Amino acid sequence: MNPLLITDLGLIAYTDAYALQQRLAAARKAGALGDVLLMCEHPHVITLGRNAKRENLLVSEHVLRQKGVELHATNRGGDITYHGPGQIVGYPILNLGAIRRDVGWYVRTLEEAMIGASGDFGVTTFRVKGKTGIWVQVGERAEATEEKLGAIGVHISRWVTTHGFAYNVSTDLRFFDLIIPCGIAGRKATSLEKLLSRNVTLDEVKPRLGHHFARLFSYLLRPISSEELASLLSKFEEKVPTSL
Repeated sequence: MNPLLITDLGLIAYTDAYALQQRLAAARKAGALGDVLLMCEHPHVITLGRNAKRENLLVSEHVLRQKGVELHATNRGGDITYHGPGQIVGYPILNLGAIRRDVGWYVRTLEEAMIGASGDFGVTTFRVKGKTGIWVQVGERAEATEEKLGAIGVHISRWVTTHGFAYNVSTDLRFFDLIIPCGIAGRKATSLEKLLSRNVTLDEVKPRLGHHFARLFSYLLRPISSEELASLLSKFEEKVPTSL
C-alpha cells in the first residue's frame, strides 16, 4: 500500500487553500512529493465552477458582502456551491496516472468514501443518476425527495487532481438559500447533524472520511502537520520554479 500524506488545515481561507493546492500539484507533477489529502474548513464562501450559471446565485454581491460571504470563480468542474463552518472540505492531490486514468471512476470513489463515512453514523446515502455527490431520502414514499449531504467538484491536469469534496456535518444550511446548490433546482442541502438530530463535531467525522478514502484508494495513511508539509514544499520550491 502506498502512503498518503493527510493534513488537517483547520479553518483556512478558500484562497489560501487554493494556493496551497496549486503548490502541491506542481510538486506532485514533478514527482517531488507523494499523494496528499488536505482536510479543512472554510469561512463563508460561494464558489463558481467552470460550468456555473450566474443566475444560480440568488442574491447580489452586495448582499453577500453584508452577510460576510466571499465569492470566487474556480477552475473545478460543476456549477455553484457553498462552503462554510461546520463543513469538511477534502482536497486530494493525487497522481491518477499511477492509480487509474478514469475521471468517472475517481468521482464515484470520492462519493463512495462519503457514503462509507455516512454509514458509520447509521445514515444511508446513495447516488442519484446524472447528479454528482451523495444524497439522502427525505419523507415518506409518496412524497419522498432527495437532499444533498456531500458535493464533489474536481480539476485534473496531467492526471494530477485538485479540488475535491465537501461534506456537511454541522453546516448552517440557511446559507445554501443564497444559491441553487450545484444548479439543481428544487433540491435542498442537508447535514449529518440535522439527520442525526444531535450535535456532531468535525473531529468525529474526519477520521471516518480519511479511513474510507484510504481504504478505497488502497493507501496507508500518514498524518503530517501543516508545518511539516510546508517544509517539504519549501525544499522542492527552492530547487524548482513554482511555475511548473
